[in-house]
Amino acid sequence: MRTQREDPFAEAAAEARRELVREIAAGGDLQDPAWRAAFEQVPRHLFVPYFYIGGGGAPCSSEAESSGEGGYERLWCEDPDPDCRRRWLEGAYLDRPLATHVRDGELVSSASQPSLMAGMLHALEVRDGDSVLEIGAGTGYNAALLAHRLGDERVTTVDLDEDITEAARAHLAAAGYHPVVVTGDGARGCPWRAPFDAVIATCAVASVPPEWLAQCRPGARILAPLSTGLIRLRVRDAEHAEGRFLHTSAYFVPLRGGGGGSPAPVVHTGGLPRRATDNELFRFLLTLTAGSLDPHEAYSLWQRERRPARERFGVTVSGEHQWAWLDEPEGPYSWPLGSPAP
Repeated sequence: MRTQREDPFAEAAAEARRELVREIAAGGDLQDPAWRAAFEQVPRHLFVPYFYIGGGGAPCSSEAESSGEGGYERLWCEDPDPDCRRRWLEGAYLDRPLATHVRDGELVSSASQPSLMAGMLHALEVRDGDSVLEIGAGTGYNAALLAHRLGDERVTTVDLDEDITEAARAHLAAAGYHPVVVTGDGARGCPWRAPFDAVIATCAVASVPPEWLAQCRPGARILAPLSTGLIRLRVRDAEHAEGRFLHTSAYFVPLRGGGGGSPAPVVHTGGLPRRATDNELFRFLLTLTAGSLDPHEAYSLWQRERRPARERFGVTVSGEHQWAWLDEPEGPYSWPLGSPAP
């Protein structure tokens, strides 16, 4: 039985959590009873004792005002104003992402939208006894969900920033979870905890770090944000993996460290119709093919192929080569992904 520290918000949080779970389930993202139980029992508010929201109004208190950065206002669990504490608790259980680390006015880390997390965990297809590597510890909440489902000893989470991993450990302990939390370059994986049955990244990559494949068992799944989508790969061996994008969009903070590929170049869409540049699926194609197709070539392809959905795209990893493709890995449309770091 897991032991949580005394929590003055426990009763109100339990009701807010039930409402959040009902909302996520209504959207179809909690079909697995094991994952529903995890979301019902893991207290998200313990993982976000403070978070930042966009400014624009009067801050809750002088403490909140002094702690904000770059136009952000901080809501926190120990605010002397009870109305601000209420806003913090309500915000912790809204189905939305939360900015949790802001440095020099820039977002460094965030807590992902719970419904997106539920969809990603479902897509990971874990089974009892699986060992999972998470890239990007964040607040520790996702690791807690994994640990609730699989057990502490089956979960490893890695983050480059020591401040983030220390906070994640503290949040996990407060909630009664103790997976392995490692400070290190997520692109390098965690070889001393390998092999893994699944790898899930909560930060965006431009290509698939080869170390992830090398640390996976044959048949393992890799789920990672790439372009503005989520790629799910099935690992064949240490050098080969392949899979398709999920239907959903996904926007994550980029992976920081020595791997994961070079960032996609900035693309300019001047001269293209607004119906294209405003279309989320076209922006996905544009980002995926950046460096291989110019925007007008991408637009021609998008029109010719009848505005293809994400599920028609996939990624193949074969040794040192990685490429994205439309419909078939060896079909007429393919584009190299960013080169992995040496």
